[in-house]
Formats: sequence, structure tokens, C-alpha cells
Amino acid sequence: MTATPDPETDTVWVEHEALIDRIPRWAAMLGLAVIVIGIWDLATARMGWVSPIILPSPGETLSDLIFVGTNLLTGGYMLEALWTTTRTVFWAFLIAASIGFGLGVLVGETKFGERAVMPYLVAIDTMPKVAFAPLFIAWLGFDIASKVALAAFIATFPIIVSTAAGLYAASENERMLFKAMGATRWQTLFRLKLPNGLPYIFTGLKIAAVGVMAGAITGEFLGGGKGFGALIRESASMLDTPRVFSLILYLSLLGLALFFAVAWLQRRLVFWNKADRPGGVG
Repeated sequence: MTATPDPETDTVWVEHEALIDRIPRWAAMLGLAVIVIGIWDLATARMGWVSPIILPSPGETLSDLIFVGTNLLTGGYMLEALWTTTRTVFWAFLIAASIGFGLGVLVGETKFGERAVMPYLVAIDTMPKVAFAPLFIAWLGFDIASKVALAAFIATFPIIVSTAAGLYAASENERMLFKAMGATRWQTLFRLKLPNGLPYIFTGLKIAAVGVMAGAITGEFLGGGKGFGALIRESASMLDTPRVFSLILYLSLLGLALFFAVAWLQRRLVFWNKADRPGGVG
């Protein structure tokens, strides 16, 4: 329940939470997972409404999850594939963060960036990025470089937009105060605009953490290589849907690890920001 004062009567009225909102977060997540798995099991294993070639049962998926996990823990060929994908994601994220931050500052801090550079960036972002995969492969070959380039290409734009938006987060009064105190443009940027814009920048980084995973797997799926994307392609070609599901679930753990690493860094660097709700992610 939340108490809100009434400005007309100076009385406090209490807003009652809905019953479903009183359920603890862990219980709500667990209950939702149980419901989804139950429907999944009913549609596949119990009633046979869906062919196992299209959607494997939860039991088949669990069995394959254990197989893939065992292969990873024992240092099998899947561990090497996971390490290849991890390196691709790591380098692509660093490149996207560097380029995105630099272009975001250019767009948010200069008229040239806003008027001349931003329209081209928007035009490029509206293009289907998957269509660039053959170009990156032709330019950089079938090695990891083409996958890194595609993943960074997909993940850069959200960082540009969030960085540029963050530079406008400081209020007009704050900017006028810095100007009255004789602060230079660089001092205003580093001591006012960037600190105020950090929550926006980290929002873009968290979006990029998701996008870079999609880019890396797309590059491996289309351009060969030795990562998890290549394993997914091989499993799909053999109609081994439990293996495809298992590999996707383990990839989601890698994506979550990167996302929560960015969220952890945000909590350490932007500890003063009160905008995040206690129950929120990051």
C-alpha cells in the first residue's frame, strides 16, 4: 500500500495494491514458470498436440540440457564453441560501447553531429542488419572478425541514442550555473553532462548487451565458424530440436551474464541515482 496526500483536504488516502501485486517476486516468477512448463508438457508429451520435431517435450529438453552441461563441464567440443562465442560477444560489446559512446557524444554535443551525422546513422539503423552479414564475411572472412563486426554493428546504435539523450539530461539551471562560474565546454561535459547522463548511457549499454548476443549468433549461423551459432545450425539441419533448445538456453545464460554485469557496474558507478525501483532489473 502507498499513502498519497490529497492537496485539497490535506488528508492522506491509502492506495491498496491488487492481490496479484502482493505476491513476492520469486514466487510470481516460479509460479509463471510452472504454468508455462505445465502447458508445454501437456501440449507435447501428454496430449501430443505438437510434433516433437517442431517442439520437444520438457523431458527431452531437460535430458539434452544435462548432456550439453556435462559436455561443457568435461571440456568437450561444446566448451570450445562456447568460448568462441564468448570472445565474439566480449570484443563486439567493447567495440560497440566505444564507437557508440564516441558518436553519441558527437551527436549530443555538436550541431554538426546532430544535423549532419545523426540522419545517416538513423538511415543505417533502419536497414535490415542481417543483410550486412554477407558483406562483413566478404570483407573480413569466415573467422571471428566478421562475427565481431556484425555484432558490434547491431549493438552500436542504442548506445549512440542513449548517450546523446543523456547529455541533455542536465537541467537548464545547472548548465547556466556552470556557464556563470566560467566552466569551459569540456568541464561542463565531464563534470555535469556525463555524470547526469550515466543512467541513460547504461540503459543503452544494457540494450546493447542483448543486441550483441543476437548479432554474434546471427553471424555464426550465417557465416560458419566454430561457435554456438554453428552448432545450432548443424542441429537444426538434422531436426534435432532438443539440442537447438538446449543450446539456446545456455546462450541465454551468457546473455544474462553480460546484462547483469552491466547492471552491476551501473549500480557501482551510478549509486546516487534513485530512479531505479528496488525491484527492477539493474
